[in-house]
Amino acid sequence: MASYRVAAPDEYLAITGMGIKSVRICKSAWVFPFQRCTRFSVHPHDYAMNLQAMTKEKLQFMLPVVFTVGPDVNSRGANTKSAGQRLLDLPGDHDNLSATHHPGLNEETNPHAREDRGDALMKFAMLLADSTANSKSTNSQQFVENIVKGVIEGETRVLVSSMTMEEIFTEREVFKKRIYRNIQIELDQFGLKIYNANVKELKDAPNSGYFEALSRKAHEGATNQARIDVADAQLRGNVGEAQRKGEQDREIAKINAETAVQKTERDSERAQAEAQLATRKTVLERDVSIAGIEAKRATEAKDQELKREVELKRAAAEVERLRASDVVKATIARESKQQAADAKAYETKRDADAKAYEVEAQAKADFIRKKQVVEAEAYKIKQEADAEAYKTTQDADARNYAVIKEAEAGLQAELNHAKGLEAMANAYIKLGQAFGGPEGLLQWIKIKEGTYIDLAKAQAAGLQGLNPKISWWGGANQGGSSSGEGGSGGNVSQVDAVRNLYTMLPPLMTTIHEQTGITMPEWQYGRLQNADGDGKKVNGTK
Repeated sequence: MASYRVAAPDEYLAITGMGIKSVRICKSAWVFPFQRCTRFSVHPHDYAMNLQAMTKEKLQFMLPVVFTVGPDVNSRGANTKSAGQRLLDLPGDHDNLSATHHPGLNEETNPHAREDRGDALMKFAMLLADSTANSKSTNSQQFVENIVKGVIEGETRVLVSSMTMEEIFTEREVFKKRIYRNIQIELDQFGLKIYNANVKELKDAPNSGYFEALSRKAHEGATNQARIDVADAQLRGNVGEAQRKGEQDREIAKINAETAVQKTERDSERAQAEAQLATRKTVLERDVSIAGIEAKRATEAKDQELKREVELKRAAAEVERLRASDVVKATIARESKQQAADAKAYETKRDADAKAYEVEAQAKADFIRKKQVVEAEAYKIKQEADAEAYKTTQDADARNYAVIKEAEAGLQAELNHAKGLEAMANAYIKLGQAFGGPEGLLQWIKIKEGTYIDLAKAQAAGLQGLNPKISWWGGANQGGSSSGEGGSGGNVSQVDAVRNLYTMLPPLMTTIHEQTGITMPEWQYGRLQNADGDGKKVNGTK
């Protein structure tokens, strides 16, 4: 019975069986008979480990790590790529690796590499299938945990063995990234992803006090350095205090001296300012007197100049008045002549505009008339073309209709002929059964159609006008042979009959040769007789 299965939010369904080539990964689906459905969770798990590793200097230590690993639910797009694509996109900060270069994705070591084509959930589902098939005493979660821990332990030890203790301490972030990258590359072939990686503080391995000694060294060094720092601080404090006090006294003396100098400079500057003020006052009073005299003289000169300009303007006005009277007269005469010329030009322009309007109106009328004639011709041509097209269309439709009807009539005649032949065949079948078979039916048809009579007539017509030569041979005791007549009969014995038959063969062959031109071989029937009737001996006869 088919059943509908639905997965939880943190679960997926892996369906295999009839109608599915490899594995179908989905959240809900119908499960039909001969199909198998397995639920698997994509919830990540924490894997805490206390690894014992050895550095490049052969120093052993304990490395506590905690990895959060789970199925990669985001790598689902590779399953929709073309079947010929063999590159799998591996997440993380490492380069893309192909199946031929990655040991876990090689088709010889991993039979599912060609089937999953980079689908992380399909890889994980296949891993669970392998776990259920190979692990009978442990469950699938323990199987996955063993694989993950084995990968983490192996890759971490390989990485630590290529680094020194100083590199591990000073480059903690680089160390963490390299562990993440190497482990992720191995987990990609199982469809797993590292969601979080945490490397705790390093510890001493059993029977090893490296980190303890290193810590004690660091503690003593820090204590000594603190004492040195305290002494340096006290020294810097005392020296700094004396320096600050001396600098204070020097600054105070400097300020007092600068104050006295500045006071003296201020008194000198004040005296100079007072002297300059008195001198400036004297200069200003002199300048004021000179300016008053110059202003008075300028006023008198300006008054005389204004009076002269008034007289000049009065004289110019009188001259302009006299000149204006003459200009007005001339202007009036010129304007009267200009008006007369303008009137004449206006009349001329009006006549020209009237003639131009008449010409333009006549041209417009001619244009409209010609346009109407052209439009009438075009309309007539269009009507004729439409009529011709309609007629052509009607004729074509009529011809098509006639062709269609003729074809239908021919088809109907063929159908009727076929039906007649079918009926005739059925009738002949029944007649054949009535006459005892096809041979009897054929004899009846020949008799009905007069075939035998026609054959006799044809044979008679073919023999008309012929002059056949008829020969008759009798027995030896009947007087030989003659042309056109036979001998008298008598009783003959069997030996005589055979002898007579044998003697009849040479003349028979001669007659065949004369009528058809065919010569029979001598070794079979003997030599033929001559044309004169003389014969040679053939088989002891003449």
